[in-house]
Amino acid sequence: MSKFEDFARLHVQGQPLVLFNVWDAGSAAAVAKSGATAIATGSASVSMANGYGDAEQVPLDFALANAERIVNAVELPVTIDFEGGYAYGSVELGENARRLVETGAIGCNFEDQVVGTDRLYEVAEQAARITALRNGAGENFFINARTDLFLKAPSKEHDGSLAEQAMVRGKAYADAGANGFFIPGLADLSLVERIANAVSLPVNAMHLPAGPSRSQWASAGIARVSHGPFPFMDMQKWLTEQAAAALV
Repeated sequence: MSKFEDFARLHVQGQPLVLFNVWDAGSAAAVAKSGATAIATGSASVSMANGYGDAEQVPLDFALANAERIVNAVELPVTIDFEGGYAYGSVELGENARRLVETGAIGCNFEDQVVGTDRLYEVAEQAARITALRNGAGENFFINARTDLFLKAPSKEHDGSLAEQAMVRGKAYADAGANGFFIPGLADLSLVERIANAVSLPVNAMHLPAGPSRSQWASAGIARVSHGPFPFMDMQKWLTEQAAAALV
């Protein structure tokens, strides 16, 4: 069985895969030692760890080289946060997907916000982008299609109407060739459950401090929980505290 197949089989509704996101080869090796079954990067963590801003400010060549170092550091399947694919058009997206596959990564996150702006691609436009990414990456690549609907709207506006919009996107992204559907920012479990039941893809939630527990995500039908930038942020806080204590 390939690493892609291993990774895909880990997505079970109600028994979520937990991804404790990493940023470089060293952090990937450390997480692998924990007993993790897969490795995922977080774009914000990679950016912060290397002195860049988020939103594709990490140069593409650097991002790909970092991905390859992570893949080579562990035996586990590795999925990369590829943001918006570093391109707008189909030809460029396909080429960038091909280059990502060459690193040895078996999957990626692919978001529907227009990078560097506050707007999202229209549903049909993003579906076409997913198809272009699929064509470049090939059949055996796990595309986790992310919608930023719940990151763009404050939590008080997370309601049934916004959930319906997410369902429309999830269904369109599935038809376009995605393998998973990522809904970061949403913590209302009743809305999460509605989306998980309506979309045919395994649904990915984002761990939030003081947010739902893994068991609560599981009860809502989630198949994957990502920790995003929080491991890096916690590590930086610990490092600062340790340095301060050493300097006393």
